[in-house]
Amino acid sequence: MDAKEDKRIYTLSQEKPVKAVVRMSIPLILGMFIMVLYNLVDTYFIGLTGDDYQLAAVNLAYPVMMVTVAISNMIGTGASSYIARCLGAGDRSKAEHTLTAAFTLTFINSLIVTALGLAFLPALTNLLGARDNTFIFTKQYVQVILLGSFFTMGSYTSGALLRSEGSVRYSMTGMVVGTVMNIVLDPLFIFVLDMQVRGAAIATILSNAAGFGVSLLYYAGGKTLLRPSLSKLVPTGEILLQIYWVGVPASLETLLTSAAYMVNNNLAVSYGELTVAATGIAQKVLSLGSYVYQGFASGTQPIMGYNYGARNTGRMKSVLKAGVLTVTGTELALMLIYGVSAPFLIGIFTDSAEVIDIGTKVLRRLMFILPFVGTVSMCRMSFQAMGKPLYAFGITLVRQLVLYIPLLLILNRLFRFSGMLWAQPITEAFMMAASLLLLERAIANSGYQQE
Repeated sequence: MDAKEDKRIYTLSQEKPVKAVVRMSIPLILGMFIMVLYNLVDTYFIGLTGDDYQLAAVNLAYPVMMVTVAISNMIGTGASSYIARCLGAGDRSKAEHTLTAAFTLTFINSLIVTALGLAFLPALTNLLGARDNTFIFTKQYVQVILLGSFFTMGSYTSGALLRSEGSVRYSMTGMVVGTVMNIVLDPLFIFVLDMQVRGAAIATILSNAAGFGVSLLYYAGGKTLLRPSLSKLVPTGEILLQIYWVGVPASLETLLTSAAYMVNNNLAVSYGELTVAATGIAQKVLSLGSYVYQGFASGTQPIMGYNYGARNTGRMKSVLKAGVLTVTGTELALMLIYGVSAPFLIGIFTDSAEVIDIGTKVLRRLMFILPFVGTVSMCRMSFQAMGKPLYAFGITLVRQLVLYIPLLLILNRLFRFSGMLWAQPITEAFMMAASLLLLERAIANSGYQQE
């Protein structure tokens, strides 16, 4: 074991919990801050066209990107969970076989997504909530996203695989390169080449391709702890079972989130297409806080998986406590920033006084999810790391289908638009308490040692 490898394993297995969580999470969070720019860049440059219908179209098309990410998460999350557990158990050969098989499965899945999406493109555009003024723009954006799904899926999957072995900085580098590319290419395709919303989608795909390429270069250059091999392209039955056992519920979680997003958009459309544009801006601004908690959850996942594989539940409890305290404190600080600066943040993306007014109200309601949602995400990722995907999926099932979507419909019916905005904060507050209780009980009942 060389020094670099030893340092990565030491972080997973022995470093003080708070320091380990921070070491694994901060590079991810910094990278995800860049990813916030990635998601906001399209919104910003489309906003500069002065066409609020194109702005609404980008928001309406977002669930398609979420579905693409969901499919990549199916492989990335499932494979990274098993890789971390294999490393914890000392089985490096099986970890490398899982890594290689993940790339094969990503390629196959991308072909399926592209073929099915293009075959049903008009119906899909209608399902997203696009109407007369937004239909053509939404269709154009979605078409390009589907054609480039391999690069999007490859970028997200390779990032998860790098994190599973503790190579967080390499994962972050791919994010940074992709985002910088998007910032450069967006104005080129939107304005210089006059491709507008279609150009924004092309820039997004090319940027994902660049990020994916960077990750592949790390593997090809031998800088990673694990290395893919042509002799291991075909997964064994055991590896397939482990990947899909964790990955399918993880993918369904994102798909359910996408479904909830579409329900939200279709309800918002009834209040006007500018409301859709304003809501989309607010949700993307809020993604800054979302990426913070996702960074902590993703950074904690390989530590939990490694120690579950090593049968050290005492360290798992310490890491969970450190993670929850850190992410909650950070999100409370972000909530204060959002509350004070909401009009300014929304105004960055549009000059429309109506859109700014609506977007400000939306952001100041949705920001109340932040003290709770980080803990929910960390608990979900911990269950995935432990190879207990049904627990993670159960959290999402209750969260989206039992609580959030019904609350959206009920509160919208009773209190209209201002009421439906409270559906998610109420949901996340309940789910934080339920998720922590469930995870602590699962760790205590695992029967492993309490070191």
